[in-house]
Amino acid sequence: MRRGNGLEIPETLEDVCAPESMAVVVYDMQVGVLGQLEDGPAITERVVRVVEAARRGGYPVIFLRHFFLPKRLMGKFALRMAMSWQGAESAEDVVPILQRDTPAFQLVPELQPREGEVVFDKTSMSAFEGTPLASTLRDLGIGAYAIVGVALEIGIAPTVSHSTDLGFVPIVIRDGVGGRDTAGLQRAWDDFAFQGHAIVTDSDTIVPLLEKTS
Repeated sequence: MRRGNGLEIPETLEDVCAPESMAVVVYDMQVGVLGQLEDGPAITERVVRVVEAARRGGYPVIFLRHFFLPKRLMGKFALRMAMSWQGAESAEDVVPILQRDTPAFQLVPELQPREGEVVFDKTSMSAFEGTPLASTLRDLGIGAYAIVGVALEIGIAPTVSHSTDLGFVPIVIRDGVGGRDTAGLQRAWDDFAFQGHAIVTDSDTIVPLLEKTS
């Protein structure tokens, strides 16, 4: 830990890994999302390992769930994105997916929130847009978060970038995140390395640190 302007400046995982200064964020571990990934069960297993360690160590755990607006409420951007993702020729051909309160929207059974944990629902890719995540962390005096879940190239990367503009230190657990587009995944890792704004670690490194305070 270095110092500057009378502040302690975190540099390493050990500098931020404490339940009073770091939370664990679980991004979109939903039935309808994991079902699209061949390695969905393996990712789920690794995320469960991190979450269980965080619980034993007394860390705040916050879950995110994504849903897409019903077609009537889709605006210009939402329809444009949906057409692009679905290869639709027109807005009329768009099929609403991942709708609220459907089976696909729910978190996978292995990752159900417990007492003292919360789920924030969102329609944006950044977990810090349109949710109380930032205000919740700030009210707890927390300036860092470790993130696991899916998908790295679609939602976790924008979340990481957005959070640094808000003054948070992100920790990305490499084997605790997943996605489907190989090139997109590599671009995300390259961007983290280039910008230097995220601490990248793995579950074997962080799990003992999470459990250390138990």
